[in-house]
Amino acid sequence: MTVDDAYAELGLPPGADLAQAKAAWRALVSRWHPDRNGHATASARMQRINLALEQIRAAAQAPASRKAAARAEPAPRAVRTVQHRVRLTLEEVAAGCIKLLQGSVVETCPTCSGSGHASKPLDCEACAGQGTIHERTWFGWFGAATACTACDGSGKIQPACKACDGRGKTEVARYRVSVRLPANLHDGDVLHVGPQRGASTVAHDIHVEVLPHASLVREDDGTVRCELPVDGFAWVANRTIDIPTLRGAQALGLQRGQVMYRLAGQGFPPRAGGRPADQVVIVVPKFPTQLSREQERLLNRLAATTSGKDGG
Repeated sequence: MTVDDAYAELGLPPGADLAQAKAAWRALVSRWHPDRNGHATASARMQRINLALEQIRAAAQAPASRKAAARAEPAPRAVRTVQHRVRLTLEEVAAGCIKLLQGSVVETCPTCSGSGHASKPLDCEACAGQGTIHERTWFGWFGAATACTACDGSGKIQPACKACDGRGKTEVARYRVSVRLPANLHDGDVLHVGPQRGASTVAHDIHVEVLPHASLVREDDGTVRCELPVDGFAWVANRTIDIPTLRGAQALGLQRGQVMYRLAGQGFPPRAGGRPADQVVIVVPKFPTQLSREQERLLNRLAATTSGKDGG
């Protein structure tokens, strides 16, 4: 707590003398002492009040040069850590990426201790603090007394805290920073990023969630696997198809009779570092259950040539 913070805690302007500080301290003690105030935060408030008076007394007893230096060099502001959950695609995990983090840091309002209400209730204006209202009849006479709806019959209105507009929370910092995430992160990883330029009092804990991929599966050893249905005739004819990889689509030449292929170095490196693992591709040839006339004719011709060779 700086000297200026101590004056603010006692409700005094900076530079008030020690006598004024003691008077303000006595008034606050009579209000916040735990023996007189049963609020849950009374004890903590009392500690801050005592600390403020000690800070002002120490500053008053210090040489003028030390007081000037203390005001010229403000104490470092506390760093607050914000939690974030960041969802990454498998492609972002492979290449690394930049994510924008933005938001605000809120804390319990110190003025109202989070209640959202001013400390002192006021008389209800609707019933003049009586808690009841007498309605007039058609003839101008007063009717039976009813409970005041504005104050629920208490006669008192609890105004909102001006410091937080009744929210019970105050914004202490805002941030908008771009953070570069490294490649090869895993689901459940937590990265700590210290304060960045533009939000020097806010640090970040980034919790990583890796989203499932439509075609690719990452194994524990870094291997990437994918299983793809392919046209059975294209497989027999040794055609070339495009397959998904971490770095985009890549051409793969099919070989009839072979259903598993390995792409060297197309996976992730192991956790301990080293050469990237491979990508394993498993193709599942699919043949139509019904054939067109042309397909039937071509198959018959193929079967005939095969039979002819066997017969020779």
